[in-house]
Amino acid sequence: MGLVGVVLLHSVDPNQPGFYPGCPWLALTGTFCPGCGTTRALAALTHLDVLGALSMNPLLVAFLPFALYSYLTWLRNSLWPHRRRPRTLVPTWALWGILAGIVTFWILRNLPWFSFLAPGAPLLPSW
Repeated sequence: MGLVGVVLLHSVDPNQPGFYPGCPWLALTGTFCPGCGTTRALAALTHLDVLGALSMNPLLVAFLPFALYSYLTWLRNSLWPHRRRPRTLVPTWALWGILAGIVTFWILRNLPWFSFLAPGAPLLPSW
C-alpha cells in the first residue's frame, strides 16, 4: 500500500490544487501544524529533491531516518521473532523527546522570527 502512495505522489503533483486535501488545521486556525508541507515534501523526495523537501517540512526530513530504522527493526523482529521477551523499539524518554521536538517545531514555525520553517519558505532566513 505504501508503494501505491509513493507512485501517486510521484505522478500527481501536490502543488496543483484539487486532488489532495488541504490541511484542516491551517484552514481552521490560519497557522501551520507540524505536518503542513508533508505531502509536498514526500513528493519532492520521490523526485530526489532533498532541498525541496527540506524547505517544505524540515521536521519530516529529520524524522525519516528514525522512522526507517524503526520500521526495519519492527520488520526484522516480526520475521524472526525472539524467544525471549521482545524489547521495546524506542525508550520512553526518546518518545517524550520526540513529542517535545514536535511541539517546539510547531510553535517556532508560526513565529515571525522562524518564518523560514514555514512550508515552501527559503531554507535560509533573509535578514
